[in-house]
Amino acid sequence: MNSRNMILSRLREVSPVPRRLPEVPMFDSALPPVVTSFRKSLDRLGGVWCLLPEDTSLEQFVRSRFRDATVFCSATPEFTGTRDIALVDDPRALNDVDVGIVRPAFAVAETGSIWLSEAQYNVNALGYLSQHLIALLDPADIVGNLHQAYHRKEFFEANYAVLMSGPSATADIEGVLVRGAQGIRSLTVIPVARPATAR
Repeated sequence: MNSRNMILSRLREVSPVPRRLPEVPMFDSALPPVVTSFRKSLDRLGGVWCLLPEDTSLEQFVRSRFRDATVFCSATPEFTGTRDIALVDDPRALNDVDVGIVRPAFAVAETGSIWLSEAQYNVNALGYLSQHLIALLDPADIVGNLHQAYHRKEFFEANYAVLMSGPSATADIEGVLVRGAQGIRSLTVIPVARPATAR
């Protein structure tokens, strides 16, 4: 027996017996309504919850909110942008995007966060190089807390993911808060039901 096999054999002999992990409670028995809680958390972190008027299309609404924007890049088929993300092969090509549009897989009410992975972004830089980010969120996709979020299948399937809570924010030593210095300047969440084909 060579030294490698001898070491591995000894390690197997002293390996602890696997034990079942303890059950972790979900801490969800007294959670507030998820939409109300999400809106409060989002607002506290500088994000905006914005209802789509019934007589306005999504395209009209987004373009009216960002009148000076010229480059719209959408990672969801529900909005036609001026830049086709499917044709972007270099993330740096998104450095001039005024408005990025995404559809999060889910959101967390407790933290006001939206979940975005490579499946939602297509190109991860969309969430950081865009000046403004719009998230089309189905209210049915909001979970109450992080314990519930950690049980979602997306945590086990994504190669890359982020829980984004509001726009970029940084503060200097004197506590002066600056938004958008190192990422998106604004995060707007529009409650829009997920298309039936995407469920």
